[in-house]
Amino acid sequence: VARLLLDGEADVGIATEALAQFPELIALPCYRWTHSVIVPPDHVLAREAAAGQRLSLERLAQFPIVTYETGYTGRSHIDEAFRRAGLALNVVLVAMDADVIKTYVDLGLGVGIVAAIAYDEERDRHLSAIDARHLFADNMTRLAVRRDAYLRDYIYSFIETFAPPLTR
Repeated sequence: VARLLLDGEADVGIATEALAQFPELIALPCYRWTHSVIVPPDHVLAREAAAGQRLSLERLAQFPIVTYETGYTGRSHIDEAFRRAGLALNVVLVAMDADVIKTYVDLGLGVGIVAAIAYDEERDRHLSAIDARHLFADNMTRLAVRRDAYLRDYIYSFIETFAPPLTR
């Protein structure tokens, strides 16, 4: 996303990772979000959560993990939490899309870690979500533009629609 902006191929970039690391870009914070652990409803972790047991990194480390590719959707916070705890993160499959991750989980290939907003209780009835905000740092989605860009009115309109607190 940053490369597309820097090369002038995009007017606006939206991402969670890395946009704030480029001095040539103005990266504006839009919203915070957290991760959830996704499992089939009959999974032991779903039963433990239903019984009131709080999920721990140590417990999560006992399962194969399906999550985002490195550099996407808060993956760095997942990796960092396991590293700080001195635990191995057994990632067996990665994807850039939460629906792909949920499909892998539904097929029994591992326990998913996805953005909490990617779980829809109605649409994902075949899965259970376990709140993981206490395990991983919050994520910040940012909207970025080139520092030297001239922004047309439609860009300002898009920004205000995407993140209403941001105004001209």
